[in-house]
Amino acid sequence: MLAPLFSVAQADIHFSQFYETTILRNPALTGVFAGNYKVGVYYRTQWSSVTNPYETVLFNAEYRISLSRFSDDFLSFGILGYSDRAGEIDQRINAFYPALNYNKSLNPDNNSYLSFGFVGGYLQYSFDPSKATFNNQFQNGAFDPNSPTFESFPNPKRNVVDMGVGVNYNLSPGKSNEATYVIGVSCYHFNAPAFTYYSGRDYKENTRININGAMAHDINENYEVQLHANFSLQGTYNEFIGGALVGWRSLDPYEEPRLAMYAGLMYRYNDAIIPVVKLKYKSMSLGLSYDINVSTLKNASNMQGGYELTLSSSAFFPKNKRDYKKTVCPRFS
Repeated sequence: MLAPLFSVAQADIHFSQFYETTILRNPALTGVFAGNYKVGVYYRTQWSSVTNPYETVLFNAEYRISLSRFSDDFLSFGILGYSDRAGEIDQRINAFYPALNYNKSLNPDNNSYLSFGFVGGYLQYSFDPSKATFNNQFQNGAFDPNSPTFESFPNPKRNVVDMGVGVNYNLSPGKSNEATYVIGVSCYHFNAPAFTYYSGRDYKENTRININGAMAHDINENYEVQLHANFSLQGTYNEFIGGALVGWRSLDPYEEPRLAMYAGLMYRYNDAIIPVVKLKYKSMSLGLSYDINVSTLKNASNMQGGYELTLSSSAFFPKNKRDYKKTVCPRFS
C-alpha cells in the first residue's frame, strides 16, 4: 500500500520507549531532564514475522542553558532526525526536526516550570515503484508482473515542511523534591502539509494531537517508581500507551548515583504488552524493550511484535554542577 497516496488516517512513527523520544511527543519537553545536555540513539524493528521488517533509526540531541545567573528560566534547543523504512515497496521517511523550548520558572523551590515549545521539520517520503503491485496486474486470479499498471508517478519522492507546537507543565514538590509530575499537550502538522506523490491533488497530512503525562516518586533513598502515559490522535487513528518502571539506584539521588537499574511493563491498548529494562551507569543509559503482539494480528505474527534498543547520555558540564538541585526534571533521565 502506498500510504501517502490516499490515506484517510496517516499515523506517525512511534516508539514503545516513548518516554525517551521527547521532541517526537512534545517540543515543550525539549530540555526537560537533569543536565545541560542529552544525546541519544534509538532503534526499532517490528513485524519481521509477517513481512519485510519495519525499521526506524532515530537520533536526538538536546541542550539547555540558564538565561542568566539571576534567573531560574531556561532556554532549550534540540535536534531530532530519523530514518524509517517500511513494507514491501521500501517506503522510506527521512526527517530532520530542530526544536526550541522556553522553560519559565514558576517556583524554583519545587522545580515548577511552564514550558512552551516549537518544532519545525523537513521530511522526505519516497518509495520504489518497481516493487509496487496494482490491481491491473492480476489477470484471471493470477499475478502477472509484466501486465501494465496504468499508474504514473511523476516523482517517487515527496518533500514536506512540517510544524508543531506544545506546552508542558512539571513540578517536583516536597522538602527534598522527592516526587516529579509532568503533563503536557502538543499539536503536530498544524500547517497541514501535502501528503501525496501525485501532483495536482490536495491530500493533506492529518494533524496529530498528543497528550503526555508522567509521575516519579521516591520509595526510599534507593528505590523509586515511575509512571508514564501517552495518548495520540491523528485522523481516525488513536493510540494509548502507558505503564510503570521500578528503579533501584546505588546512592542517594542528590549525590548523583553511579548505577541505577529499572524494570517495568508498558501496554499499548489493543496492540501489545511491552516488557522494559533499563540500565544507567553514570551519565549513560541503555534501554531494551520487546513488543508482545496481542492485537488481531497475533495469529499471523505468532504474538511477535518488535524490539527497541535505546542508548542515551545526559549530564552537566563540570562548571554547572551547582545547577543540580534546580534542574527542570531530575527524575526521568
